[in-house]
Amino acid sequence: RHEPFAGDLADGYVWGRGALDMKGGVAMMLAAFMRLKAGSTPPPGDVILCILADEEAGSDRGASYLVAEHPELFAGVRFAIGEFGGFTMQVGPSRFYPIMVAEKQLCWTRATIRGRAGHGSMPIRGGAMGKLARLLAALDERRLPVHVTPVVRSMVEAIATELPAPMALGLRGLLSPRLTDRLLDVMGERTRTFDPLLHNTASATILSGGEKINVIPDEISLQLDCRLLPGFSPKDIYAELRALAGVEVDFELVRHDPVAAEPDMAMFDTLAGSLRELDPTGRAVPLLLPGVTDGRFFSRLGIQTYGFLPMQLPEDMAFMELIHAANERLPAASMEFGTQAIARVLERFS
Repeated sequence: RHEPFAGDLADGYVWGRGALDMKGGVAMMLAAFMRLKAGSTPPPGDVILCILADEEAGSDRGASYLVAEHPELFAGVRFAIGEFGGFTMQVGPSRFYPIMVAEKQLCWTRATIRGRAGHGSMPIRGGAMGKLARLLAALDERRLPVHVTPVVRSMVEAIATELPAPMALGLRGLLSPRLTDRLLDVMGERTRTFDPLLHNTASATILSGGEKINVIPDEISLQLDCRLLPGFSPKDIYAELRALAGVEVDFELVRHDPVAAEPDMAMFDTLAGSLRELDPTGRAVPLLLPGVTDGRFFSRLGIQTYGFLPMQLPEDMAFMELIHAANERLPAASMEFGTQAIARVLERFS
């Protein structure tokens, strides 16, 4: 509806690619820092504004580089706030603000499937292509095993306490591995929210194999974007994938960015308090982010990152579906809300 990089202000929204991720968040951070600087009481210590440009491209020249080559820049830093969290999430009659306290681990993997080669005129049963088909079908039709991590348990319990009894009972059922997948199948649009928080996941993204139309290949390579829950290793998901597919697969680790198994929650109440002052009827809850942020690199320096870019969103706004998508937009009023929340945190924590 608008040019992707126009930044149009129309119908109460800022329109354009990056409005939600991350230009709107950067604008809120800048405005909050400007208010802090303009205030009458300077903070007793340094408050660092660190804006990096390549998180979407792996962070090799941003957070990863700074942590590896210039850790002195962050000496004494214990906490950071950044993407993604603090946006409104409506569940039943209640409004919640999920604050990211942990994130899943990036685990890019190359899977190799082998079989007999041959001429295309002489079909081979159970070859590499057939095994690949079984693996892809398994990934599409079934989930990996259920795992309930402490952060997700705390999130679900916090949400359930604010819901009517029937809804609370169903939500708490997600924490019982025997019921988890059956409940996810009937949760409608909420399935996409909770499903990746309760499983390691693997998405097939790039396929290569075969060179001629009349030659059956003996080897197929499949790239998988795997995401691990905190506390799990690449070996764990490889075992789960082999059990799921029922075929012999060789896995090669391409990249693994580990995260801390348990978050430091010491600043959570400060963040929740700033939201409570601006919206007394909302409830802050801890969030495990299914994606990754630059926080995974800062954790190597012992820094706990919270996803805290507060946004008050309309109930019918599909927040996660608009990121990186056509018609990405951010309510203009939510930027003022977020700026106030961040400014209060900076003032109090400083």
